[in-house]
Amino acid sequence: MQPRTRVPRAPLGRRLLLRATAGLGAVAAPLTATVTGRPGTTLPASYAAGGWRLGETALAGSLRRERPGRWSTGRRRTEPFRMVALTWRGDLDATLRVRTRTRGDWSPWHVLRPMEDGPDPDVPEGTLDRRGVHPLWVGRSEGVEVLVTGERRPDALRLVLIDPGRLDSDDSDTPSLPQQRPGSSRGGKRRRAPRPALRSRRDWGADESLRDGKPVMCRTIQQVHVHHTASGNDYSRSEVPGLIRGFYRYHTQSLGWSDLGYNFLVDRFGRTWVGRAGGPGRPVRGAHTLGFNHTSVGVAVIGNFEGRRVPDRVVTALVRLAAWKLDAYGRRPRGKARVYSKGSDLHPTGWVRLKVIDGHRDTNQTACPGQELQERLPEIRRRAHFHVKRARRR
Repeated sequence: MQPRTRVPRAPLGRRLLLRATAGLGAVAAPLTATVTGRPGTTLPASYAAGGWRLGETALAGSLRRERPGRWSTGRRRTEPFRMVALTWRGDLDATLRVRTRTRGDWSPWHVLRPMEDGPDPDVPEGTLDRRGVHPLWVGRSEGVEVLVTGERRPDALRLVLIDPGRLDSDDSDTPSLPQQRPGSSRGGKRRRAPRPALRSRRDWGADESLRDGKPVMCRTIQQVHVHHTASGNDYSRSEVPGLIRGFYRYHTQSLGWSDLGYNFLVDRFGRTWVGRAGGPGRPVRGAHTLGFNHTSVGVAVIGNFEGRRVPDRVVTALVRLAAWKLDAYGRRPRGKARVYSKGSDLHPTGWVRLKVIDGHRDTNQTACPGQELQERLPEIRRRAHFHVKRARRR
């Protein structure tokens, strides 16, 4: 493992600067959720009634020192939430844990893993000074306790509680973008790998007012980076849209990114969802793989696969998605590419040679996408290769 290096990010945009300035005078508040939207605004009544409930609470005044190197908030009651996360400023020199209360019972402690996802340094979204963990999906809960252990507490630690609510469309299982049939070769053009069935941003209920700015396009696509969300595996089919709404709210409003970081997401049932806006067939630049977003696609499998088996239907979904995106740019799924790193904690700025389909851990110092999913990547490369060949023969 190489030592962690601090990678500079672009300066704060106007929206983030206003948010950071407003937070300087904040005092510690009770650990309860509040209904909020963009900084300085409130969500519409329709959201307050059953949509997004977000609470961000500064923990500086609530963390009590139990003994050297150990701080706790104690058990606190909250408004109902389904997703929990923590954010901070600067480097992390501590381990962060939470436990939650559901129907009166307290869960075991969960370690929250720091995210190494993020925008490239040359894009004005987000800042290294506001970092966060992978958010944890806990189902409907009404209590939380935060435990911090380490050399020192993270600076400006904040608790994030999210309730994405329920939409009538959450129970729908029909993709708005059905699978394409393999096209015929016309005018001398070769056949391409077809687009798999996709569930759109409308399918998961994206509130487009939470996005900031227009999508930015990559000049080309050289790679597919595979991630996992580390958010938990025990979710139902109808909970997936809410999970994605939670990620979206966290990425845009808590971390300050312009949109959901991932270009696509795959759930444990093998369904593929469109993430970042801009058009699934276009080379949209995401905020998923620090230093390598500018020539790649980021796809996150919803779940934690560090010690959990990857369902075969998830692998099949990744194969079809990777084949479609890479074949459109003439990339070889089993090959390597010479790509330019804009700077990460694993690859400094400069040229590096990486596999066309790789795991997040190949570009950053992280366990993502989990050992079980990382070990399936050779199969995904091989099958995507044959998927492209088969499409060309038709």
